[in-house]
Amino acid sequence: MTRLKAMAALLLFSTAAGACGSAADAAEEMTVYATPTCGCCKAWIEHVEENGFSVKVVYQNDLSAIKAEHKVPAELTSCHLGVVGDYAFEGHVPADVVKRVLAERPAVLGVAVPGMPMGSPGMEMPDGRTQPYEVYSFVESGPDAVYEYRN
Repeated sequence: MTRLKAMAALLLFSTAAGACGSAADAAEEMTVYATPTCGCCKAWIEHVEENGFSVKVVYQNDLSAIKAEHKVPAELTSCHLGVVGDYAFEGHVPADVVKRVLAERPAVLGVAVPGMPMGSPGMEMPDGRTQPYEVYSFVESGPDAVYEYRN
C-alpha cells in the first residue's frame, strides 16, 4: 500500500471512529407531552434540557390518551409525560432519576411523581420551600413500589 493510501485509510478510520464516539455522547432524546398553557410543564422541560436531554415537545390539550397508551396509573398522574425509549416519566420526575432509570433499566414501564409537589423540578417556590415526595415505579398492573424518596 502506498503511503498516500495508508494515510487516507487512517484518516477515514479516525473520522469514522470519531463519528461513532460523538453519537454515543449525544444527548438522550426525550419526547414530552404537555398542555400548551401549563407553566410548570415548561419549567420541567427546561430542567431536563439543562440536564442534558434533547427534548421534542408535543403540545396537546388532553393528555389522557397518551398516558393510557403508556399505562400510567390514574393514581400516579400529574400534568406532563416524558418518554425516553420504552420508559415513561410522569410528572415532576427529577432528571437525575430519569438518568438512573435509563442506566439501571429496571423491569418497569416507568416512574412517576404524582400531583405537583412543592419544590420538585418545575414546581420550585420563590422562597425555596419544599415538601418531601416519592417517586413511584409502575408496571402494567399499576403502581409497583417507591423508587426513590425525595426530601
